[in-house]
Amino acid sequence: MQWNLEQLRQFVATADHGSISAAARHLGKAQSAVSTAIGLLEADLGIVLFDRSTHRATLSDAGQVMLLEARELLRQAQALEQRAHSLAARNDGKLALALDEVLPRTAIGTLAREISRNFPELELTLLNGTATEVADYVSQDRADLGFHFNRGPLRDRFDERHIGALNQGLFVASGHPLLQKKQVKRTDLARYRQLVMHSEDIEENVYSPRVWRVDNFHTIAEMVADDLGWAILPAHIAAYGSDDKPLQQVSCPSLDLPQLSVRILWCQGRRLGVTAQWVEKRLMELLQQGRQ
Repeated sequence: MQWNLEQLRQFVATADHGSISAAARHLGKAQSAVSTAIGLLEADLGIVLFDRSTHRATLSDAGQVMLLEARELLRQAQALEQRAHSLAARNDGKLALALDEVLPRTAIGTLAREISRNFPELELTLLNGTATEVADYVSQDRADLGFHFNRGPLRDRFDERHIGALNQGLFVASGHPLLQKKQVKRTDLARYRQLVMHSEDIEENVYSPRVWRVDNFHTIAEMVADDLGWAILPAHIAAYGSDDKPLQQVSCPSLDLPQLSVRILWCQGRRLGVTAQWVEKRLMELLQQGRQ
């Protein structure tokens, strides 16, 4: 058989984007080139991948099966390429870390100081962003490792590991009416405005019909301090409040708020060097110390 990985990429792109023309735009190729590649792939495989009786690129029954196989082959090829790059580099002289902007500043500050002390010759790059941006930095090879809050499943090209968890709670400003109750019920929460974290099409749970949506936990904490509403916040974010406007935690047992899981991610096939392994272990320890 003469088919190749590039034909598989164009086949997958066509299936994902619903048409050859859309796939061509996404890949930066001529429509005729993509059409030819798929035709040759079908000829080499001896099966019809798309039902051409409709305007959209609808997968045939055989095409649906082959799409799963093609995705797995491309994943393996990508892992092989990453492993080759890692073996070729064998260089711990550089390290790029992507960090969730919500991670505790004290832990990150301590980590940076200890990296400086233990690896004085290291060329370090720190990239900050949202949970999705952290994954993108790693996917784009701008970062060797990413550390972020778990906000859902990752794409297939990543390996990941849970490294810690952080507490969260329900917070209000000093003087908020909810502080007058020993234990708050959900019905009590519904009477007041909730400030909700909303980022990258992911939204935290809403418990009030009166809601404002914000894409940054630090901004939400400032708004809570200004008595604009109540919010569920990571405990370390709430602790950043100024002395003149400290946030107050409210007890609401019926919410049973879970801990926020923190994970490390890297591209499949990439070898974690000595420095990277040290960073993972040390950040895990710092997160654990922050909860004590």
